[in-house]
Amino acid sequence: MGYFWALMSVLLVSCAQLIMKWAMMTLPLVNRPHELLTAFLALSPGAVALLVGLFAYVCSMGCWFLALRRVALSKAYPLLSLSYVLVWAAAIWLPWLHEGFSMGKLVGVGVIFLGLLLVCLPQRKR
Repeated sequence: MGYFWALMSVLLVSCAQLIMKWAMMTLPLVNRPHELLTAFLALSPGAVALLVGLFAYVCSMGCWFLALRRVALSKAYPLLSLSYVLVWAAAIWLPWLHEGFSMGKLVGVGVIFLGLLLVCLPQRKR
């Protein structure tokens, strides 16, 4: 059950990152505080998305707390790197994020994923 909560935490934090990225692309810049405040008061789609992203982040932390009660930290913490892989892939796949693909980034993400497998796969007993 601990891995379930850890994976839920990873999924929620990945969704939160993507939602908050979209929100920040939609909301006015911080150096225009009047426009930013107006967007929040009017509950613009960007403001709502930012709040949803923050809520997903909080829910992710709740799942993470449950995971830490059941999974060793040496196994649970590397699982967070799965979020890097998911966010990278989703950022390329989702057209509204305008993220570009490169072989160098693919290799980097592949190394992260390979390291995650090495840490989390069960070891054979001798």
